[in-house]
Amino acid sequence: MISGDLIIFALMCVTAVNFMRYISTLRALIFVMREAHPLLYQQVDGRGFFTTQGNVVKQFRLFNYLKSKEYSQHHDPVFVGKCDKVRELFILSCALLGVTLLAAFSV
Repeated sequence: MISGDLIIFALMCVTAVNFMRYISTLRALIFVMREAHPLLYQQVDGRGFFTTQGNVVKQFRLFNYLKSKEYSQHHDPVFVGKCDKVRELFILSCALLGVTLLAAFSV
């Protein structure tokens, strides 16, 4: 039989790996954004996005931009692809976190 602790540990590992994939893809998006959409890069504070002095309001600007799919009409297919991937990985990471927390409190 598989113990509950093993299931929670496996879920935590999968969630951590997907969160690292999300952060890595977000960094790649910000790098591509510098050339593809310089105005948005400035609005989300691209240079200071991952620093401790990063402005949370500007980070929410990127979240809302991705949530509302404002990038769908952009001319650069690489930028649109990166935005889609970041959005999908964010949704996956949130869902996995929810399942992991649900499993942790139910076992």
